[in-house]
Formats: sequence, structure tokens, C-alpha cells
Amino acid sequence: MRTNDELVPAEERPTDPVRPRMTRTRLGIFVATSVVYVAIVVGVLTTSWPVRFDWQVMLFRPYKQWPEIHTFLDYFVVLGQRGPTAVAVAAWLGWCTHKQKTLRPLLVLGTSLLLLNATVGAAKIGMGRLGPHYATSIGSNEMFAGGDIFPSGHTANAVVTWGVLAYLATTPHTRRIASVIAALLALGVGMTTVYLGTHWMSDVTLGWTAGLMVLLVLPWFEPLMARAEATLLALWRRLRERRVTLAPVPVPAAVALGAPRTPADDELPVREPVGAGGRPGGTPSRVTDGRPHLSPRTHTIRSERTPVTPTGSRRPPHADRVPRTTPLGPATGRGRTAGTAGG
Repeated sequence: MRTNDELVPAEERPTDPVRPRMTRTRLGIFVATSVVYVAIVVGVLTTSWPVRFDWQVMLFRPYKQWPEIHTFLDYFVVLGQRGPTAVAVAAWLGWCTHKQKTLRPLLVLGTSLLLLNATVGAAKIGMGRLGPHYATSIGSNEMFAGGDIFPSGHTANAVVTWGVLAYLATTPHTRRIASVIAALLALGVGMTTVYLGTHWMSDVTLGWTAGLMVLLVLPWFEPLMARAEATLLALWRRLRERRVTLAPVPVPAAVALGAPRTPADDELPVREPVGAGGRPGGTPSRVTDGRPHLSPRTHTIRSERTPVTPTGSRRPPHADRVPRTTPLGPATGRGRTAGTAGG
């Protein structure tokens, strides 16, 4: 018996993203990275060789050695700033979410950023190290002085944000290429902060290890992200069904007012033949001009050249009618006849 997936063409099936697992190799890399993290923190707290190396690099003043690349590096370091990089990567993963019909890419990005803020943010506040530009005494570790640069947030964010793209790659070849690109970007961002003098070298090293640890523990959160995806999709379907249910249905006016329908409402109107006169059956009649209270009148036909008001008197000529006055002449008075004037 064929399943539903077999009935759907292969090109139309939703892609099932590869979910990395916590293998023994990954677990071993995580343990080694954790050891390096602890070693760097202990070295800085005890003011040992990491702090001495930090001061050597700081007194070298790299930003004064190669000033011609300073402008370029000011823009390049933005690739490690959390706001712009998160927006850019979220836009790309949003398109992947629409393409793959799954929320996993955005959930992985959100989970990684939450882990980064929780771990790196807590370490920054807890150790409170000052940066090179705010150092108080040469050779000191500048710890617990109210700063927030240890570990480097730019470096850790570059590792996590660009490393998520490699983590979500669907093929091993693509994952290797994306991993190399993400590593180069994180390396460049970290060294740029050292060049600009905003971070110690130990800050950058600890930022690399902190970001890598976040990427290595993501497989442990895959079951939680899968449950969150199922919950969100179920909630979305429920909201859509509720919106469709609450949508108003158009109802005819007669039904809306509660008027009962009669069988005549369902019948089609019957057309009667109209005769030459305008009435059914051919009865000659003139259609009224919109005045039902007036009786129909006959209209005379006149030429367009006939004047509306003729010249002269409007009284028709009559044989028995005698004019009251005679035409005035030169010998008669105004308004009187000849006989009357003589008498």
C-alpha cells in the first residue's frame, strides 16, 4: 500500500531539514573548547601570560601602524555588530522558512541568540573588565572595574550569527564551505577590534570560544525547538480556523429581516410579448411621459421653421367683426373718425 508521501511528486514534497545531533566528535570539541574558555579566564584573573600579551599588543598600537586601512576596518567591524547582522541573517532565514515550509531556521537563530545573550552577557557583567582605552595602570588585568568587554561581544556574535548559516546547511559540502566563510568573518572581526584598540587580545580569544560553545550545544536544543515549532503551527492553524468561523456571511435583506419566503420568490419573471403600440397584446397606446395623474394629450406636428409666435394680432380674422377705430389719416384727429370730428 502506497503512503501519501509516495503519491506526491518528489519535487513537490516539503524538504525535511537535516537536524544535527550531539555526536561523540561534537561532544569532544565542546569539552576541549570549555577547557580553553576556563584557562583564558583563569589566566586573566591571575594576571599571567594572557595579560602580559594583552599589554604588549596594546602598547604596539596597531591602529597607528597601518592607518591606511583604518576607514575600511571601521565598516568591516559592523559584521560583528548584533543588530545589523541579526536583521540580515533573519531576512535570509525568513526566506528559507517560506521555501522549506518550516519554522526551524528562525527558531535556531532565536535560540542561538538567546544563549549568546545569556552566557556572554552574564560573563561581561560578572567580570567587569575595562578596555584598553580605559586602562588605569600598565600590567593590570583591569578586572571587576565596571567594564563590559570580557569576552568580546562583537567576536562572539560574529561566530554565532554567521555560524548559524553553516549549522543550517542541508548538505555536507555546503556546510564545509559555510563553516570556512563564517570562521574567516569571525577571525577578521575579532582582529579588527584589537586593531582599533577596543578589546584586549584575551577578550577576542574568549569571544571565539564562547561563540563556538553556543554553536556546539545547539543539537541539545533541537527537541525543544521541534516542540516549539509544532506548538506554533498548531496555534496558527487554530487562529486561521477561528478567523474563518467568525467571518460574516452575506445574507439577503429579506432573510435578514425575517420575512418569510413565498413560492413566487423562487419563480422567474415571465416576459409578455409587446406589440407595436407599446402594450402587451399589440394594443396601440402612447406611453405617458412620467405624469400618471394627467390624461394623455395629442401632439400636433409642426415644422421646425414655423415660428412659435406669429407676428401681428393673435385674434383670428372674423367676417362679422368691425374694427372699433378707423385708421388714422392726415386730416383726422388722433383716435377719432371723420364723422365724429365734424359733429
